[in-house]
Parts: sequence; C-alpha cells; structure tokens
Amino acid sequence: MAHAETLYALIKDTFFLLDDGDQQLFSRYSLTGSRYYILYHLGEQPGLSVSQLSTLMFCDKSNITRLVRAMEDEGLVCRHPHESDGRALRLHLTDQGARRRAAALHAHKQLNEVRFNDRLDAQEQGQIVACLHKLKQILEQDLGHPAG
Repeated sequence: MAHAETLYALIKDTFFLLDDGDQQLFSRYSLTGSRYYILYHLGEQPGLSVSQLSTLMFCDKSNITRLVRAMEDEGLVCRHPHESDGRALRLHLTDQGARRRAAALHAHKQLNEVRFNDRLDAQEQGQIVACLHKLKQILEQDLGHPAG
C-alpha cells in the first residue's frame, strides 16, 4: 500500500506547513494556535464550558483550564458562573479578547485567501474539499468522534 503511506505523508506534511504558517501569523497577535482557537470558539459560541471547549479542541480539560487561566490573566477571557449549575463556569471573551480575535481572524482569512484562492482554481479546490470531507468522515467514524 505505497499509496496509503504517500497519502499520509502528504497530508501530514501539508498540516505541518499550514501550522507553521499559522503560528507565524498568530505570533503577530501574541497568540499560539491553541489560544487563537480558544478565542475563535468563544467568539462563535459565547458561554462555552471548559469541558465543551476541550471537546471542540480535541484537548484535555486540564490543558484548556491552564490556557484559559493564562488568557484570563491577560484580560482576553473571563469566567462567569453558570446560571443553574453552581459548580460550572461559562467562558466569554472580554472586549480586549474580542478585538484581538477580530484582528487575528481577519488576518487568518486573508492568509487563507492567498494560500488557496490565489493559487488553486475553483475546480482544484472543489476536488480537495470533496476528498478531505470524505476522509474526515471516515476518520471520525474510526475514532468514534461525532460528525461536525
């Protein structure tokens, strides 16, 4: 199965190249990839719990808790008590966190325009999207993750 190994290597190398470019971009906003995605998810779904955020980010709860505490210390995120469960906390962006998210999100969208729209035509993008969507579904089934 030489094709399987080649496919895996290409996807892995592509991931590392995308991640390296993302890290370079995020560093301009004093963010790491993890911190960017915390801001991203909290902007999309304000009030997430640490547990919900850890599920979205495929990361354990203790790591998310540590990141959120540091981001809270920086004034990017705040925690509020859950309305009905006194033990739970809901996470929200502060005004500063929302501004940093908006700036980094805009820059990330521009980077992806250059990466993809400026270099791949619509047909190429469609083929890649279709194949990656199918692969994602297969991997989600194999790993028992809900489709999303």
